[in-house]
Amino acid sequence: MTERIVLAYSGGLDTSVAIGWIGEATGAEVIAVAVDVGQGGESLETIRQRALGCGAVEAYVADASDEFANEYCMPTLKANGLYQGHYPLVSAISRPVIVKHLVKAAREFGATTVAHGCTGKGNDQVRFEVGIQTLGPDLKCIAPVRDLALTRDKAIAFAEEKGLPIETTKKNPYSIDQNVWGRAVETGYLEDIWNAPTKDIYDYTATPEFPPAPDEVVISFEAGIPVAIDGVKVTPLQAIKELNRRAGAQGVGRIDVVEDRLVGIKSREIYEAPGAMALITAHKHLEDITVEREQARFKATVGQRWSELVYDGQWFSPLKRSLDAFIEDTQKYVSGDIRMTLHGGQAIVNGRRSDTSLYDFNLATYDTGDTFDQSMARGFIELWGMSAKVASGRDIRVAGK
Repeated sequence: MTERIVLAYSGGLDTSVAIGWIGEATGAEVIAVAVDVGQGGESLETIRQRALGCGAVEAYVADASDEFANEYCMPTLKANGLYQGHYPLVSAISRPVIVKHLVKAAREFGATTVAHGCTGKGNDQVRFEVGIQTLGPDLKCIAPVRDLALTRDKAIAFAEEKGLPIETTKKNPYSIDQNVWGRAVETGYLEDIWNAPTKDIYDYTATPEFPPAPDEVVISFEAGIPVAIDGVKVTPLQAIKELNRRAGAQGVGRIDVVEDRLVGIKSREIYEAPGAMALITAHKHLEDITVEREQARFKATVGQRWSELVYDGQWFSPLKRSLDAFIEDTQKYVSGDIRMTLHGGQAIVNGRRSDTSLYDFNLATYDTGDTFDQSMARGFIELWGMSAKVASGRDIRVAGK
C-alpha cells in the first residue's frame, strides 16, 4: 500500500504546491486537511476542490470555528492570556485545534506522516510537531519548506509548470495568519523595527485617529465566559465576532510588538485582535471585583506562565493541564456585567456589577454608613511591619559596631 501523508492545507500557494512537491519527493499520496477557525475568506468547499485539483487524493475539511471559540479562545480568556503582556496568542491557540484534526485525519485515512508548511525559523513548527508527537506519537512529521527545500520561487515555478489552479503572480510582502481571535502580520517592510506600520496592513480594525461616535457596550459573563452582549444572549463565537465588529470599528486591539520567539530570536509582529482585547479587558475588570486578593495575585502569575506554555507549543502538556485546573477554579464566581466604552482605539470600563462581587459599599465608603472599624488599623500596622522593624533594628545595631 502506498504511504500516505496528511498536509495542513491553507489553500494558498505554498501548501498547494506542497501537495505535488511532497508526492514527487517521497512517492507518497497526500491528503489535504483544511480547518476553519474563523479566518474568513474562501469557503471550505472551494479550498477542498483546489486541493483535489492540485493533486491531493483526499481532502479533509472541518468547520471548527465553534470548537475553536469554545475550547481554545475561552480558556485563553479565562487565563487573560497575553504573551509578554501584549500578544493574545492569536496563532498559538489555533495550532492545537488544527493538530487535533490533522491527527484525526491521519487515523481516518491511514497516514503515517503529517506535514505542515512552517519554516525552520518560527514558533509554529514547534507547536505543530510537539502537538502531533503528543496526540499521535507514532506519526512522523515533515515540513516541505524546511525539510524539502521548497522556497517561494520554486513554488511559483512548480505551480506554473504543473498548471495548478492557484494564483502565482501576486506577491504579498507580508506573512499573514488570521482567525476569529485575531490577525497576525509579519515580515517584509516590518522587519525594520523603526518602520511604522502602513495603513494597508490592517484589516480587522479601522483607523483609531478618526473614530465614529463612542460605542457603549455591556458584556455579561457567567463563570468567566461571555454569555450576552447588551442583554442579547450569545455563544462564545458570536461574542467574539460581535466585538470584532464593534471594537474593530473603533480601532481597538492594534498591537505592535517585538517578541521573543521560542527559537531564540526576536521578531517584530503586528497584531489586531479587537474582540479578544475587548473581552480580556472586560474579563479582567470583572475578576477585580469577584476574585479574592491573594487568589488574584497568584492567578496573575499562573496566567503569565500559562501564556508562555501556550506560546511555546505546550498546549497538551501536563503543566498546562494543571494550570487549567487552577484557572478554572478561580472562575467560579466570575459572573456579572461589565459596561465599557469603545472609542478611538481604547476599550474603557466605566461600570461593573455582580451578584458574587466582593466589593462591599459599606466597607469602602467614607460617608455615613461606613461599617469599617478604623480603630483596627493601628494594631494591624504594628503587626504587619513587625518583621521589617526587627530586621531594621538589627541592621542599625550591627552597623554601629
